[in-house]
Amino acid sequence: MGIPKVHVIANFNKYKYLLSQLVVKDIKLKYRRSYLGIVWTLIEPLLTMIVLTMVFSAFLGRDGEASGMPFPVYILAGRLLYSFFSGATKGSMKSIRSNAAMIKKVYVPKYMYPLASILSNFLIFLISLIVLLGVAVVLKVKPTLWMFAAIVPILLLLLMCVGTGLILSTMAVFFRDLEYLWGVALMLIMYTCAIFYEPNRLYKNGYGWLLDINPLYGVIRNFRNCISGVGFHTPSMIYCLSFGIVTIIIGTILFYKKQDNFILNL
Repeated sequence: MGIPKVHVIANFNKYKYLLSQLVVKDIKLKYRRSYLGIVWTLIEPLLTMIVLTMVFSAFLGRDGEASGMPFPVYILAGRLLYSFFSGATKGSMKSIRSNAAMIKKVYVPKYMYPLASILSNFLIFLISLIVLLGVAVVLKVKPTLWMFAAIVPILLLLLMCVGTGLILSTMAVFFRDLEYLWGVALMLIMYTCAIFYEPNRLYKNGYGWLLDINPLYGVIRNFRNCISGVGFHTPSMIYCLSFGIVTIIIGTILFYKKQDNFILNL
């Protein structure tokens, strides 16, 4: 049985205001016990960048530039994209269970909950890019027209988060231990994203395939290329786009087929 696309679009238009309210609610809950609030979105990545730069400069003897950009910018670019993917997928995975009370009482298209979690993390991510821009200016990264093209890998990452989030949010309802398994998976993904080391290290040792099979690394790679003015790496862009489309299709079909059974398992 196919997914009634017209019905889904009509439902989305009907509840899009609710979606915006869920996004706002998610952001408020994230920072409700923080004195700094949304400002922490700017401070946290900056502090993390400083620590990682100091640690890996000391242990790996790294200074100067990495892949055509200052090492702090290199680290921060990878860290911000990974943090968005990690936060969006973990948040969407828990979204159905954390909204169980509302789901049982009021009818709302259930995909609104994981989507709201992903979009709230996306807004926070966009705000955090201010830090990256500031660091790039301070460290005198030469601006190029390719910087405007950075929106492409960002949108690809959003596509991947939505697809992965729908899959995880569905599976987590029936398999509660997925939350812990995904935490381990995210750690493995992080170490194969070349966030704090240059990918040449793995390619020279014959382990470059670990980076090549990681679509998140492909996004980070092309985002960094845009910052440094190198341009897109076409094979990885095609791979990321294909991965995003496949996960969206699988996630949508899986979510649609299983959503009627959510209440029985919440």
